[in-house]
Amino acid sequence: MSSSAAIGSIFSGCLWKEEARVSKDRKRGVRRLCVRGSVAPLQQRSMNVQISESTARIGVLGASGYTGSEIVRLLANHPYFGITLMTADRKAGQSFASVFPHLIKQDLPDLIAIKDADFSNVDAVFCCLPHGTTQVNFHVKWYCLVDYEIIKALPKGLKIVDLSADFRLRNIKEYEEWYGQPHKAHELQKEAIYGLTEISREEVRNARLVANPGCYPTSIQLPLVPLIKANLVELENIIIDAKSGVSGAGRGAKEANLYTEISEGIHSYGITKHRHVPEIEQGLSDASETKVTVSFTPHLMPMSRGMQSTIYVKMAPGVTVEDLYKHLRISYEDEEFVVLLGKGAVPHTRNVRGSNYCFMNVFPDRIPGRAIIISVIDNLVKGASGQALQNLNIMMGFPENTGLLYQPLFP
Repeated sequence: MSSSAAIGSIFSGCLWKEEARVSKDRKRGVRRLCVRGSVAPLQQRSMNVQISESTARIGVLGASGYTGSEIVRLLANHPYFGITLMTADRKAGQSFASVFPHLIKQDLPDLIAIKDADFSNVDAVFCCLPHGTTQVNFHVKWYCLVDYEIIKALPKGLKIVDLSADFRLRNIKEYEEWYGQPHKAHELQKEAIYGLTEISREEVRNARLVANPGCYPTSIQLPLVPLIKANLVELENIIIDAKSGVSGAGRGAKEANLYTEISEGIHSYGITKHRHVPEIEQGLSDASETKVTVSFTPHLMPMSRGMQSTIYVKMAPGVTVEDLYKHLRISYEDEEFVVLLGKGAVPHTRNVRGSNYCFMNVFPDRIPGRAIIISVIDNLVKGASGQALQNLNIMMGFPENTGLLYQPLFP
C-alpha cells in the first residue's frame, strides 16, 4: 500500500485532538505531515485493539529494556503502526503493564520468549537487544530451524531497525577489537545501513536493515559532520567531553549504577576505550574521506535521561565562528528535529527531555582559532528509540515525523 493511500485511510478514520498540517519541505521538495496533539485511529480508543489492514504490524524484540519501553511509548500515538509482537526472555509470560506500569493503558500483547516468536504477523521489527545477541544462535519457531542468528533468521520481507551496536561498524575487525567478540553475521553487516537520519536519509529509505546509531555518536556527529564536509574545521585535536543520564547504561542491575554510586557526583568511565569511539570516528572519517581520530571522554550524570556533548575544535585557516554558525543553520534549517539555537543561547538537556530534538549551538573559544560546540539530546529518544522510529517511518514510506511530535517535558 502506498504512503498516500495509508495517509488517506488515516484521515478518514482518525480522531484528531487538534489540526494537522501538511508542509512543503523546501530543501528536499517532499511533503511532510505535521500533526499537533494526539492522533490515533478511532478503533484504538478502546481497550480491545483491532489492528486494521492499513496499519503496519510491529514487533519489538527486547521490549523490557528502556529503549523497548520508549518505542512503545512513542508508538502509542502513531496512527500507522500497531504492535503485534513483544519479546523479553526474562519477563516472558508477563503483561507489558506489569513491567512498565506507566504504560498500563496501552492494549498490547503479552511478553514472550524470542524462541517462541511467530513473525508471520509482523511487517517490521525494532530490535532492542544488547549487542552480540542479534548474532547469537537461537531456535525460530516460525522457521522450525536451529542455529540461525536472530536477525538473519527473520523473514526476508521484514524491515528491521537494530538498536544494538551489532551492525554499526562496517569493519568487522574493529567490532571484534572494541566489543571483545567476533562478528557472526558478515553478510548482514554488508547489507546494513547506518541510520543517522538527517545525514543518511536516502540510504535509509531503501534499506531493509538499518543500524540505529548510538546516543553519543548521534549527539556528536550531527553538528560535526556538516562542518567537516565543508572543510570548516581541522581534523586534528577534536576533543569531546560528553555526559549522559544513567538510563544510557541500560536497565540491568549493576553495582556502578546504584543510586549511592551515581548520586551527588559525576562518574567518568570508558576513558580512551568507550565502545562508541570507533562509531564516532567512522562517521567523521566518512565525512572527511580520511582517517579521523578524536579524544572522547564520557561521564554518567545523576539524572535519569539526557545527554550533552561539548566539542572543542580548531577552525580551518580563515574560518570564523560566524562561518560555523551560518553553515549549521543552512544544513539544518529545514530539518524537523535538529535545531540550531539563536546566537548566544546555551543548549540544555532539560529542554529536550522526552523529545526527538537535538539542540545545538556554537561559541568562540578564548583560545584564538578554536570554537566550542554544544549539542544536547534525550539519550533515549533522539539517541535511541526516537531516531529508530524516525528511520522506520522513512523505510515504510510514512511521514518522517509521525509519532515523534511529543514536545519536551519541562519542568
